[in-house]
Amino acid sequence: MQFEEFESFGSDTPPAARAPGADAASPLVRLQYLIDNTPAIIYCTVPSGDFKMTFVSNNAYNVLGYRPEEMVADPNFWFDHIHPDDAPAIFSSLALVFVEGQRAYEYRFRAADGAYLWMHDTLRLIRDEQGAPLEVIGSLTDITIRKTMEEALYSKGQEQQLLIGRLQEAQNQLLQSEKMASIGQLAAGIAHEINNPVGFVNSNMGSLQKYVETLFGVVREYDAAIAAHSPPPALTAAIAQIGKRADLAFLQDDVTDLVRESMDGLKRVKDIVQALKDFSHVGENEWQVADLHHGLDSTLNIVSNEIKYKATVDKQYGQLPQVTCLASQLNQVFMNLLVNAGHAIKEKGVITIRTGAEDGWVWVAVSDTGCGIAQEHLNRIFEPFFTTKPVGSGTGLGLSLSYGIVNKHGGRIDVASVPGEGTTFTVRLPVVPPAAAPTGAG
Repeated sequence: MQFEEFESFGSDTPPAARAPGADAASPLVRLQYLIDNTPAIIYCTVPSGDFKMTFVSNNAYNVLGYRPEEMVADPNFWFDHIHPDDAPAIFSSLALVFVEGQRAYEYRFRAADGAYLWMHDTLRLIRDEQGAPLEVIGSLTDITIRKTMEEALYSKGQEQQLLIGRLQEAQNQLLQSEKMASIGQLAAGIAHEINNPVGFVNSNMGSLQKYVETLFGVVREYDAAIAAHSPPPALTAAIAQIGKRADLAFLQDDVTDLVRESMDGLKRVKDIVQALKDFSHVGENEWQVADLHHGLDSTLNIVSNEIKYKATVDKQYGQLPQVTCLASQLNQVFMNLLVNAGHAIKEKGVITIRTGAEDGWVWVAVSDTGCGIAQEHLNRIFEPFFTTKPVGSGTGLGLSLSYGIVNKHGGRIDVASVPGEGTTFTVRLPVVPPAAAPTGAG
């Protein structure tokens, strides 16, 4: 089928304006009219590697602005007008037309005005009676409007996905906040229940310490009285034997140590209870003036079991002013950073906490000597659900929630990490956050 027999190239009259007229009875003229006015450009090429065009329908002028004869005259016209970004994928698979018999492509084609139009191109191989390739027939349709709509829909979909992600992040942070509030209520109840028995045990231990001191004072006075009155040797020997059997010297040293250690242990319990009470206010939304060092120390008591077997804590506190903040929420940030630092240390290391203040800002830096964070992960660590921990070892919400809390305070979190050497998170906060600053009247 050789369309070039129609000899329609180079007509000066736009094809859409040429109605069949008196020649409508001619099948070839009618066919020419239909081809020239169809939305698709019909073309033929030689069945060889260069795909030189041998026929192009007249409507190419309406669609692309090129005369069919100039398209046919240039053997590289088709190749030269495909967008450079689209050409490699087409050229690498064009030979499949001879295997499959038909191929379809969507690509950008440069029109006469220099603009690129999106085209849908269907190529079909025609064979002769012996099965040898005869020619390739193509149908080229302008799909620019459809592509523009698809891109708009894709962009809209991306915006919706971003909005959905933000809503999910907000929901997850809300759930996390509610979870922490529930844990805080539980901690408050536990602290209250522990506080009562600790109170009377501590009081009893204080009394016991006084009684032990009094008792051993009596024993010392007995010894002094016996020595002063020179009792019979038999009585002196009997008293000495009683003291030896009881090992009074050891008892005096050991009981004193036991009481002192017990008092120290009770003090630790009281500190933990106080830390639980401080932590129990995680749901409060009242801005207050707080001592960040006190918050750090309370948080260290809470997380000590997480890190004490893996790291020593080096506190390098500077001079900090009182900060207006949501104290319990900042404690949660400190807890997340300390727990993460502990998890980053595989065996034994050091967690360093440094603080300082300058120009109306305070900063708290938590450093570890752990495994560090890969460079490609640094820009994602504050994303919800992103975690470098093994599956089941973390939710990926800790740093995201911390970022939100610090941002609420008008501050920021910076991170610096060297893989294999360690990581430093630095929380920077204004002494008086914008959200807590009093607004003027008027």
